[in-house]
Formats: sequence, C-alpha cells, structure tokens
Amino acid sequence: MPKDLHGKTVLITGGARRVGAVIARRLHEAGANLAIHYRSSASEAQALCAELNSRRGDSAVTLQADLLDTTLLPGLVNATLTAFGSLDVLINNASSFYATPVGEITPAQWEDLVGTNLRAPLFLSQAAAPQLRERQGLIINIVDIHGQRPLKRFPVYSSAKAGLIMLTQSLARELAPTVRVNAIAPGPVLFPEEDMTPEIEAKIVERTLLKRRGTPDDIASAALFFAADAPYVTGQVLAVDGGRSINA
Repeated sequence: MPKDLHGKTVLITGGARRVGAVIARRLHEAGANLAIHYRSSASEAQALCAELNSRRGDSAVTLQADLLDTTLLPGLVNATLTAFGSLDVLINNASSFYATPVGEITPAQWEDLVGTNLRAPLFLSQAAAPQLRERQGLIINIVDIHGQRPLKRFPVYSSAKAGLIMLTQSLARELAPTVRVNAIAPGPVLFPEEDMTPEIEAKIVERTLLKRRGTPDDIASAALFFAADAPYVTGQVLAVDGGRSINA
C-alpha cells in the first residue's frame, strides 16, 4: 500500500531533474507537498511543479537559489514555510560531480565541490533545524558509495561526500531526539551526462554483485522508507548500490 505522507512538507535541493525529480514524484505520490529547489534548471523545475499540481492542486512550488551562497539558504526554508506552513523533511540532494586529478586541482574546484556537497547541506540543515525539531522531522542526505571507497581521479568529490557521511552522523547526534538524520549512498544508478563511455559504464556495472544498474526509483524508494516507515532509524547510511560497495 502507498506510504502515507499526507500533511507533510518536503524541501528537496536539486529536485528539478534526474534522481531528485524521481524522489519528488515518489514522495508527492505518497501525499507530501513539495518545495522543489533548483539552481539553473528553471524549465525542468517549472514543468515538474506543474505536473505535480495537476495531480493535486497547490501541492508543489519551485524555489531558485545558488547553494554556494549560504546567505540564501534560510530563505529556502522561509519560502517553504510561506507556501505550506511547515517543513517535515529536508532532502540534501543537489551535487556537483567531476574529476579533479591530483596536480590539476584548483581552489575554485574545491570551493564548488565542497560547497555544494558538504557546506550547503550543513548550513541548510542548520537553517531548517528549528522547524524540523518542532515537527519531529527528518533530514536525508544523498551521499555516495565513493564517500567510503574513494573514486580514482575524484579526490575532492570523494572527500566532500565522506564529509557529508560524517555530517549525517554528527547531525543525528546534535539534533536527537526530535530530528532523525539519515543518508542514502547510491551506486551505479545514473551515470554522468558527459565523459562516460559505454565501456566504462559496463565495467562499473560488472563490479556490482547484482550485475545490473539500479534506477532512480530505487533511490526514491529508499527516501520514502526513511520518510514514512523508519521512525526508529537515525544516523544511518543506506547503500543502494547492488552490492558494489562490498565487492572488492
């Protein structure tokens, strides 16, 4: 039976496309209202918002912000409260991902990758914490299996996601007992839109135990589990990776 999130409000960063959009649809289907953050994907965000509102009126809004500007983050929380009157679930999904081989790393790349993958989730969670405490809410961080097993040529990204895993556990302690904080670590679900050949994709998939790619729906199902069916789970990282993280 569908999980019941009626009366709940979800703020998701990077929710306009790819995995974020699938998570948004799944939680909306379960009854939640959605505040869909985007940075530059305005047309995708507006289309998704219109789709959700056509299914249930006044159940979705879009919010634009560059997450690297931490002064804007409290505004996302305030805009969500203005739209729906509450905030129950924060999903830190937005991410930057690209290679930074040692010897070529620039300060700008560090600021972007760490800023998007670690700093923004911290300061957005901090801004949302008072409302989440009031609602006995939930934070879900989308991390990566490479936050625990570094990806070659991606030391900055891997380090940022490792930091987000530690932030998940730290916030679970800091915000207990009223706010749960968990993370989802995807494996090969969606590959980057650039710089990935079919041969490399096949090699990655072969290293999973299940010998197949996952889907964004697998990640959305994990998010729904945390949001609707895991009231006694906090501080945990759920790998949704087909067994890739335990296959040497």
